[in-house]
Amino acid sequence: MRKNGRLNNETRKINFTRNYTKYAPGSVLVEFGDTKVLVCATVENVKPKWMDKSSTSGWVTAEYSLLPASTNVRCTRERTKVSGRTQEIQRLIGRSLRACVDLEKLGERTITIDADVIQADGGTRVASICGGYIALCDVIEKLRKDGELIENPIIEPIAAISAGIVDGEVVVDLNYDEDCTAEVDGNIVLTKSGKIVEFQTTAEGGTFTKTELDKIFEYAKNAINQIIQMY
Repeated sequence: MRKNGRLNNETRKINFTRNYTKYAPGSVLVEFGDTKVLVCATVENVKPKWMDKSSTSGWVTAEYSLLPASTNVRCTRERTKVSGRTQEIQRLIGRSLRACVDLEKLGERTITIDADVIQADGGTRVASICGGYIALCDVIEKLRKDGELIENPIIEPIAAISAGIVDGEVVVDLNYDEDCTAEVDGNIVLTKSGKIVEFQTTAEGGTFTKTELDKIFEYAKNAINQIIQMY
């Protein structure tokens, strides 16, 4: 039993509120316990300028930010230059979502996922990925209803969760207090069929064994299966 009363393989209460904003064609409020992220998806009927002109593929990209009052100490807005941490998270969200999309079927358009952290208590990047997938699906469904897409470009659902080792024990869905003291910290992104999109697991305060690695994966996979069922 953890200090917060959860079992080691138990997630916090997770909730998705779809159509949370008026104007974005895809929007969702994601809640992983006390972590709350507003994720919106918008679409532009142009492909990125860097993409080959002869290409008929689309693109999915992401932006991420911590709102100033989302943590116990005010965060400064990243107005002109984003931090290395922000860049890392944006790239993680973007490549995770692109892994579940057939970009050829998406056509010559760009879908942008904006993840704004309202309240941070650990796991903001994995919450952003889960919310990003839902918002992406809602945008695509709207495009299909409007006759702008013939085929659904989603290959299969994805979800993400944090996992690691705290006080010598493997745990899943770390909150902020656990994340700060974790000996091992990881973020796992999987498809519904169990294929690995991302498996970032790092020794923070101590090394870990192959047996512990397997247990981290097992806990994460079970949690991700539960999340996907919530979609």
